[in-house]
Amino acid sequence: MSQAESRPWMDPARSPDERADLLIAQLTLDEMIGLVHGPMPNLLDTPPADAARGAGYVPGVARLGIPPQNATDASLGVANPRKVRKGDGATALPSGLALASAWDPDLARQAGAMVGAEARAKGFNILLGGGVNLTRDPRCGRNFEYLGEDPLLAGVLVGEAIAGAQSNDIVCTIKHFAINDQETCRHVVDVQIDEGHLRESDLLAFQIGIERGRPGSVMSAYNRLNGDWCGENDFLLNRVLKGDWAYPGWVMSDWGGCHSTAKAALGGLDQESGEQLDKQVYFGDPLKTAVQEGEVSFERLTDMVRRILRSLIAHGAFDRPPEREEIDYEAHAEVAQAAAEAGTVLLKNQGLLPLAPSLKVAVIGGHADVGVLSGGGSSQVIPVGGAALEIPVTIGPSSAFSQVTYHPSAPLTAIGARASMVCYADGQDLAAAMAIAAQADVAIVFAEQWTTEAEDVPTLALPGDQHTLITAIASANEKTVVVLETGGPVSMPWLDDAAAVLQAWYPGARGGEAIARLLYGEAEPSGRLPISFPRSVDDLARPEIPGMIFGPPEEGRTIPTSYPNVQQHKGRFSVAHPEGAAVGYRWFDRQGTAPLFPFGFGLSYTAFAHEGLTLEGGETVRARFTVANVGDRAGVDTPQLYAVIKGADGIAGLRLIGWARVALAAGERREVEITADPRLLAAYDVALPGWRIDGGAVAVSLRSDAQTVTLSGETELAAHTLAP
Repeated sequence: MSQAESRPWMDPARSPDERADLLIAQLTLDEMIGLVHGPMPNLLDTPPADAARGAGYVPGVARLGIPPQNATDASLGVANPRKVRKGDGATALPSGLALASAWDPDLARQAGAMVGAEARAKGFNILLGGGVNLTRDPRCGRNFEYLGEDPLLAGVLVGEAIAGAQSNDIVCTIKHFAINDQETCRHVVDVQIDEGHLRESDLLAFQIGIERGRPGSVMSAYNRLNGDWCGENDFLLNRVLKGDWAYPGWVMSDWGGCHSTAKAALGGLDQESGEQLDKQVYFGDPLKTAVQEGEVSFERLTDMVRRILRSLIAHGAFDRPPEREEIDYEAHAEVAQAAAEAGTVLLKNQGLLPLAPSLKVAVIGGHADVGVLSGGGSSQVIPVGGAALEIPVTIGPSSAFSQVTYHPSAPLTAIGARASMVCYADGQDLAAAMAIAAQADVAIVFAEQWTTEAEDVPTLALPGDQHTLITAIASANEKTVVVLETGGPVSMPWLDDAAAVLQAWYPGARGGEAIARLLYGEAEPSGRLPISFPRSVDDLARPEIPGMIFGPPEEGRTIPTSYPNVQQHKGRFSVAHPEGAAVGYRWFDRQGTAPLFPFGFGLSYTAFAHEGLTLEGGETVRARFTVANVGDRAGVDTPQLYAVIKGADGIAGLRLIGWARVALAAGERREVEITADPRLLAAYDVALPGWRIDGGAVAVSLRSDAQTVTLSGETELAAHTLAP
């Protein structure tokens, strides 16, 4: 008897649904329970032999050919928590905000494919990537993992990254579902937001990402949403994800994010992950008892298991299990470097850049002699060959699992290979730093801000005395370049004094080389901001971060009046989100406030013109126009299409409805066409339910950023509705 006859669920000619159904019929109750929960293998006294020593592990069922599930954190590269895999480094991508700054779906897919290939080669079949939480607060410690403030941009890019990762026959998640917009007190925050606003913002980003990337799993968020934990939220998981969107995959909890048995199972959670971090193992014996006693139906347990099996089958984990193999780290580093170059944003340039090789350069600060900074937490990548520098973290929630880590790609070395002469000062001795700056033709100050999972930054200011350092260096040398290695937007009180500013984010494995190539014009600046840079926290919808000052919820504590959007309940903060769907640039547009740098902003070494905008209406908006490179260098333009649309709250506001990334030689012209996703032209109607376009005239503009209009027009939309 052939395997197709004896084990028909292993027949690749059958559909994933059919194979999963055939498998379900063979499983015992205990085997089913074993598939819906799992530990962190590194916390076990004796990890199983088939555990790949990553973030999570779920035993397989050998008698039926069900493989073990081995999961790794991999937002920006394959992580190695606590270095449990001795000597096992990986290729670090630049931060998510850098990838988003490229506005390049193809690059996002390549980056995802690179990380997925390394995960597979290290024995993992589940990649915990796909972070798409909108950056509602620029101080969120985890913003560096995410893809900015706009649902279209973030959704498209995360979908492409997921598709790239899963091209390696592994499962990738999308996370954290939903509105995990602060790290401070993330386990006790209860986000309050109306459904219409939620659908038009964060949920739309997830929806687009799921449609484009088809992730095998969704990871729930730590926080509550409108009263219920995200990991047991019937509205999020059952009604929206599995109902409206007909999502066929499984929902896993975040590590420490499962809080119950029956409520979680009935609320839509399919798998408890990292079970040692929960108060108890909810989906082990307690779930078995709940099923036997009828509190959770056997049909619901079957659905949980079926979703897991179907995704593992659909994404190749059954038919092509991962095999450890050699990795071409050099080729992968080139992908990381390309992402860093495309995602670095030139914020200011008073004719100083690109630099001439004949110049004497002073490099100051930012550990530029050592390497480039990376963000902390579960996404931390240990570089191939080891870190250039690791600084212990001794206080704060992140101290349990974070170190300030630098990747060994020193900007000083890369600049020194190009400059006629280079000297360095670490910036600790202000007088010494000013002295070398004064003697140089140009001074380059590297400024840094370390951010991490589990903590938010209390202010937009650069930490330490870096603002003082930059101001002093700029006073000593008017030709001062500031290179920012930060987890998100920062304030710039010295902006008028600097001749040039380069936002490098966390630039990854080849960050030093990428920065040098951009400074010297060997690569063209093409990044555009995926997040607004506010002038002050007072311009934000919620200037105060709940819990940052007065700590977690505590009986008898009075909430300061400076927190008007916060209410304290037993064990949680209820946090209103008055901005609703007006996240980032939408909020600045609504308030009539000018940010320091707007969403979509970025300079080039050349110049572009937009010409001949024509618009076609009907079911959606189609725009045609010409982009011309009117400068004397090759470059990349990112024309952005916006419309003014009334949302669920009836207020008209600005929305990005499409963009193009156009690489042009000097003097080259190209016609471009953009077709908008009609949901971006609609209001979400809870009563319908679904998306409603009332029809009539709609104002459309082509812009170089959210505030700079290059061409505008108007077209007519046909009244119609769309499914949720």
